[in-house]
Amino acid sequence: MAERPEDLNLPNAVITRIIKEALPDGVNISKEARSAISRAASVFVLYATSCANNFAMKGKRKTLNASDVLSAMEEMEFQRFITPLKEALEAYRREQKGKKEASEQKKKDKDKKTDSEEQDKSRDEDNDEDEERLAP
Repeated sequence: MAERPEDLNLPNAVITRIIKEALPDGVNISKEARSAISRAASVFVLYATSCANNFAMKGKRKTLNASDVLSAMEEMEFQRFITPLKEALEAYRREQKGKKEASEQKKKDKDKKTDSEEQDKSRDEDNDEDEERLAP
């Protein structure tokens, strides 16, 4: 756990980026308002985590999963976020699946290349042996 309350705050750079993306161009935000939003976001994350943890504990698990978070959002009465969260989760899963498939294909290609190089080396050795036998 965090030793100091400040350790529970989200990084200012992340909060600033989120705020800038949410506001229209030309709108500024004071340092005090940015700090308040940062603290509110941290409290929200802690509360959502606590609620999700309750669902995991009910399921006799120590690991929170996506369904725990979705259930927590519903319990916290943030139903309007559930659909966008599900969509983001599906996009994340597709991305991870694509990365995994690409990694597996890369490994297969590497294995094929290694096998091909070994066959070439074996052929070269066989040819060298044949040349040695045929040489006077």
